Amino acid sequence: MYLYSLTLQRATGIVSAINGSFSGGKTQEIVVARGKLLELLRPDDNGKIQTLLSVEIFGAIRSLAQFRLTGAQKDYIVVGSDSGRIVILDYNKEKNVFDKIHQETFGKSGCRRIVPGQYLAIDPKGRAVMIGACEKQKLVYVLNRDTAARLTISSPLEAHKSHTLVYSICGVDCGFDNPIFAAIELDYSEADQDSTGQAASEAQKHLTFYELDLGLNHVSRKWSEAVDNGANLLVTVPGGGDGPSGVLVCAENFVIYKNQGHPDVRAVIPRRADLPAERGVLIVSAAMHKQKAMFFFLLQTEYGDIFKVTLDHDNDRVTELKIKYFDTIAVTASMCVLKSGHLFAASEFGNHGFYQFQGIGDEADVESSSASLMETEEGFQPVFFQPRRLKNLLRIDQIESLMPIMDMKVINLFEEETPQIFTLCGRGPRSSLRMLRPGLAISEMAVSELPGEPSAVWTVKKNVTDEFDAYIVVSFSNATLVLSIGETVEEVSDTGFLDSTPSLAVSLIGDDSLMQVHPNGIRHIREDGRINEWRTPGKRTIAKVGSNRLQVVIALSGGEIVYFEVDTTGQLIEVDKHEMSGDVACLDIAPVPEGRQRSRFLAVGSYDNTIRILSLDPEDGMQILSVQSVSSAPESLLFLEVQASIGGEDGADHPASLFLNAGLQNGVLFRTVVDMVTGQLSDSRSRFLGLRAPKLFSIIVRGKRAMLCLSSRPWLGYIHQGHFLLTPLSYETLEYAASFASDQCAEGVVAVAGSALRVFTIERLGETFNETVIPLRYTPRKFVLQPKRKLLVIIESDQGAFTAEEREAAKKECFEAAGTGENENGNVDQMENGGDEDKDDPLSDEHYGYPKAESDKWVSCIRVLDPKTASTTCLLELQDNEAAFSICTVNFHDKEYGTLLAVGTAKGLQFWPRRTLAAGFIHIYRFVDEGRSLELLHKTQVEGVPTALCQFQGRLLAGIGNVLRLYDLGKRRLLRKCENKLFPNTIVSIQTYRDRIYVGDIQESFHYCKYRRDENQLYIFADDSVPRWLTASYHIDFDTMAGADKFGNVYFVRLPQDVSDEIEEDPTGGKIKWEQGKLNGAPNKMEEIVQFHVGDVVTCLQKASLIPGGGECLIYGTVMGSLGALLAFTSRDDVDFFSHLEMYMRQEYPPLCGRDHMGYRSAYFPVKDVIDGDLCEQFPTLPLDLQRKIADELDRTPGEILKKLEEARNKII
Repeated sequence: MYLYSLTLQRATGIVSAINGSFSGGKTQEIVVARGKLLELLRPDDNGKIQTLLSVEIFGAIRSLAQFRLTGAQKDYIVVGSDSGRIVILDYNKEKNVFDKIHQETFGKSGCRRIVPGQYLAIDPKGRAVMIGACEKQKLVYVLNRDTAARLTISSPLEAHKSHTLVYSICGVDCGFDNPIFAAIELDYSEADQDSTGQAASEAQKHLTFYELDLGLNHVSRKWSEAVDNGANLLVTVPGGGDGPSGVLVCAENFVIYKNQGHPDVRAVIPRRADLPAERGVLIVSAAMHKQKAMFFFLLQTEYGDIFKVTLDHDNDRVTELKIKYFDTIAVTASMCVLKSGHLFAASEFGNHGFYQFQGIGDEADVESSSASLMETEEGFQPVFFQPRRLKNLLRIDQIESLMPIMDMKVINLFEEETPQIFTLCGRGPRSSLRMLRPGLAISEMAVSELPGEPSAVWTVKKNVTDEFDAYIVVSFSNATLVLSIGETVEEVSDTGFLDSTPSLAVSLIGDDSLMQVHPNGIRHIREDGRINEWRTPGKRTIAKVGSNRLQVVIALSGGEIVYFEVDTTGQLIEVDKHEMSGDVACLDIAPVPEGRQRSRFLAVGSYDNTIRILSLDPEDGMQILSVQSVSSAPESLLFLEVQASIGGEDGADHPASLFLNAGLQNGVLFRTVVDMVTGQLSDSRSRFLGLRAPKLFSIIVRGKRAMLCLSSRPWLGYIHQGHFLLTPLSYETLEYAASFASDQCAEGVVAVAGSALRVFTIERLGETFNETVIPLRYTPRKFVLQPKRKLLVIIESDQGAFTAEEREAAKKECFEAAGTGENENGNVDQMENGGDEDKDDPLSDEHYGYPKAESDKWVSCIRVLDPKTASTTCLLELQDNEAAFSICTVNFHDKEYGTLLAVGTAKGLQFWPRRTLAAGFIHIYRFVDEGRSLELLHKTQVEGVPTALCQFQGRLLAGIGNVLRLYDLGKRRLLRKCENKLFPNTIVSIQTYRDRIYVGDIQESFHYCKYRRDENQLYIFADDSVPRWLTASYHIDFDTMAGADKFGNVYFVRLPQDVSDEIEEDPTGGKIKWEQGKLNGAPNKMEEIVQFHVGDVVTCLQKASLIPGGGECLIYGTVMGSLGALLAFTSRDDVDFFSHLEMYMRQEYPPLCGRDHMGYRSAYFPVKDVIDGDLCEQFPTLPLDLQRKIADELDRTPGEILKKLEEARNKII
């Protein structure tokens, strides 16, 4: 079995973010690392974040930093990854790519303790970079420029110290003196030698300064001083005339200013009044903003509160350190303060925010200072504050993030063409259920009812040079309605259009006149109001029409084609006629090329299933240039011209080309390339779009021509970052459409559907899915479908948190104290069903942050949710410190109650110092009120945490610790029927098929069991030979399981066929019973048939087909919020083709950050039988000569390779 792996939704979480001017000049950009992706983002003029470039680097990005050489205008990017190499990148804005400037190897690949890459520190003047490991090794590279002003990098200088852990490093700003780097270090050499634990308890962290002597080209330890053991983060303080130099040490509960030869300046971090005494306050992310005359720091705590830190200094002496409460936003992994007055917050979990500064915290607020530091017997006196609404920040945009996906199901609940993907995302109060639909999001601008059922709509400008459209023309079965576009849209009747007849086409012709084609003729309306009419001969009527700005072709009933041109005076003149063999089904003329008077090509579709290209040149009038037969009669034709591009915005090299698109009556879109010189057709591709014949329209998206296809749902064909994408729009069926431009809506689409006229715009391009979000209370763990009523049942639980009611009450009290309690809607229902993050509710969780309770306190609930109405029909809070961990629906033998719900819970669970719990329970609920709410039947106490539940032959299987137990339903409790205690650790998943049970162990991969009813015994008859830390599992077929482990691998195991047959054909069961395995293992072993390193922890697997008629593939969701698919190949030829393409891509186009592609995909186990589609799909972004070189090696043309890639993608989504 060979699989093709493809990422459907790129990772949405962010590991780290930096900002700077990477394209040069004044613009500010943000570079974010999303695990194995490097992306460049830029805020547009409206404050919306746009993705300019997204590159898969096939490696794990561990750290990012930016630096600028003195006097330069642009920033470089330094990447620390798992490749064992330091890489310096430069953004090339002409080609829209990252260029690799330097790549220096220093160690082994992989994320290792002593291989540098985990930490990066830059000298503020851009003269040197330090790259550090978690332990022992630190390397310094000197950066400079050569005579041609190119960046140079030195060989590495070592600053190693063995037996030393590093917690944070940063550059110290000391002007143009020798560069200095600071590090928080902990020496454990004595703790290693001392077996009593005495030395370990006395180990002390130190702040160490390393100096790089540029003259001697050598790094030395300059200064070291003890620092709080809670120190976790260093922040550079400006120096060299701009400030006092030195560093801020962020420690638990304190921020300390330290510098060589300077006394410590310490201030306590203000803490929330309701924070339990046992919890400290740690700073998790920091950002500095520096202007000419002043600088300040923004530090964020683990609870989401941001503090503004300022230093009062006199030259090099710091007199006071002040920490003032600034605002509260979601906890971030990185914060970036942009020079444009914006803050980019890359959230740890949930959506990322983009904020505008309303103020910089100059007003009075809770403040702690080093001057007012009070020491008491118990330590330093804390300063308390209450969180409040945002005051200094205003959110202007947010980037959707699915991180982390906790559970996922692919189900078609809404009876749509394609199934929906339901994902549980997020953590704590920011968690949500998100419904993903394949397609682009639409934002609807206006909907207005029309007096009848319209059949078509067009928009026209009055003059070629106009920016906006002047009229919307709507055609009905017996009339034409003209609407004028201004401040409002209103009907007008003095435009010269004939309104007593339906229209076939309306367009701008020449430079400034309008044309209306109706069944009986052509009406040409000049700018000065004169009207010319061309009438059809005899009783014939016009059936079809095609036109561009200077040419018009009409087809009369019976098959005669008449061709008109606009002459130099702007008149429409009949030029030629041509008889076709039968009726014409559709027509289109190619757009007029730049600097030409006419286009050469006319495409004519006939009912005999052919498309002909006719020449419109005066020399060879109406001669047929080429004929293409298609599978069904064409319904609609559209020429789409793709401009030449060398890199540029869409990041790919391709010459100008002309595509002919045809919508066929069987619902297929047929695309083919038209040779610009000869008119020959080549390289045709087809794709099934829906049950109706697609109608094709040309519209403008992002200033480029794109194609809108209206089938049973609308599709958009456009070029994005070098790829031609054909993506559905998440919108209802439309009949007819045209592009629309007005001053309120620069790039919109106007369309008719039913009796309504709709105006909409297309949201972010390049996205595969758009989402509907339903907020949840606590971190969601798992969910199941209630099959009959199509409701979802979700379990949510959080440790060390307050219940929703407590949180709501505390929040209300808090905001009322701050004087914003006017909005009295803080009740729980409102929060559940309407608590959208965007509502202007002053009590939004976003501003309040997430207060923490004692760590032994659990909160949990069971929710029944109706996805159709997005409403919660039942919400049960679990009492007494209980938390839900597993869930399943079960039908017991006696059908008295029908489908029941089993939920596994634990009471008072503690993980530290040892895992303990008060009790475990299995609750059995029945569905009442048509499945909309739950009623507890009974709960059964068990001895451990029920981590997995599953229905099996009218009974309930439960995995409790390392015991697999079978329960039946009793009146007061569940009754034990049978158990097996031979599992190695903890059972985390159970799946069943016929009489086989597939059990996943947390640490030891899969075990296959068989239940023998006659003996009432559970036997383990096979297990895996490789230990695997399971995070997800899915049953593929009778002998095969798919699993994922916590190191980011996806794998398939299969029981060999002969073993499987032997076990099935064993009538007495003696074989299973008496066969002994080696070393306490099972008697038989499974084989690994597929192995692939995804590079991201996979949390859920599901087999599904995402498109009608598409192949079934295995879909996975990951912690970083990405979705991917594994599709099985059906032919050996495809396997050969793609494995060769992958091999050449590995050789010719190695990954950006220096990781070996084969090594990355085999990070833990050698990759087996999986082709990496993400690597193959980088083919169109290669330079043209490289594309040809690879294509020649494969005996193909680049066009054929692109077609293969497109076909493979279209089988999945």
